[in-house]
Amino acid sequence: MVIQTIKVGKKYAVYLPKKVVENLQIKEGDSLVLQTRENGILLKPVKKIEIVKPWSKIKPEEVERVGEEITRKLLE
Repeated sequence: MVIQTIKVGKKYAVYLPKKVVENLQIKEGDSLVLQTRENGILLKPVKKIEIVKPWSKIKPEEVERVGEEITRKLLE
């Protein structure tokens, strides 16, 4: 676990410490789920789901939408 103080930048931007990014293997453009708590904020990376069969009839956008919905339910 990493505990570090960070600052809020312009337009409320928050930059993740390099050590955290490396440990969680977060890449630029990845999605994070933000959840507010009584006394703070929780950020969790959204796991990417790979479509194994290229002939699948499910669109990647639908897979991402369902994945985000599942993640939200898991955080409740």
